[in-house]
Amino acid sequence: MHVYQVESGSGKHRVVLSAMVTPGGIMASLAGGEAPHLGGVVVSVPRHSLANPEVISCTSSVIALVGHKDDQAAKILAELLAKETNLPVSVAAGIHVDNATSGDLAELIKNCRDCGGRLLDLLKTDFFLAGGGF
Repeated sequence: MHVYQVESGSGKHRVVLSAMVTPGGIMASLAGGEAPHLGGVVVSVPRHSLANPEVISCTSSVIALVGHKDDQAAKILAELLAKETNLPVSVAAGIHVDNATSGDLAELIKNCRDCGGRLLDLLKTDFFLAGGGF
C-alpha cells in the first residue's frame, strides 16, 4: 500500500488529492476551495472499450449528495485514473467556493485534472519505471 498527496492551485482554487494505492485499487479523496466537505462519490471500474477492445475504458457509478455537484470533478478524476492504471478507483470529493463563477469552476476543474496528472506521474515513477506494476 502506498499513500500519496498532491495539490494544485492556490487560494480559493486550491485542490488537494489524497490517494491510497493498493494492488486492488485506488481510494482517493479530493477536497478544496473555501469549504472542503463531502459532496459526491464516484467509483470507476476499468474495462475494455466496447468500440475498441484494445483500449481501456471504464464504467462509473455516481452518488451525489443533494444540492452538490462535486461528483462532476470526482468523475473526471476517477475515470482518468481508472483508464490510466487499469485499477478500480473511488473518489470522494468536496470542493466549495462561495458564489462561484464559471471562471472559478473552470479553474477548479483544471486544478483537479492537474492533480490527477501529478498523481499519475508519481505512480509511473514508483511502479512502472521501477519495474513493478499495479
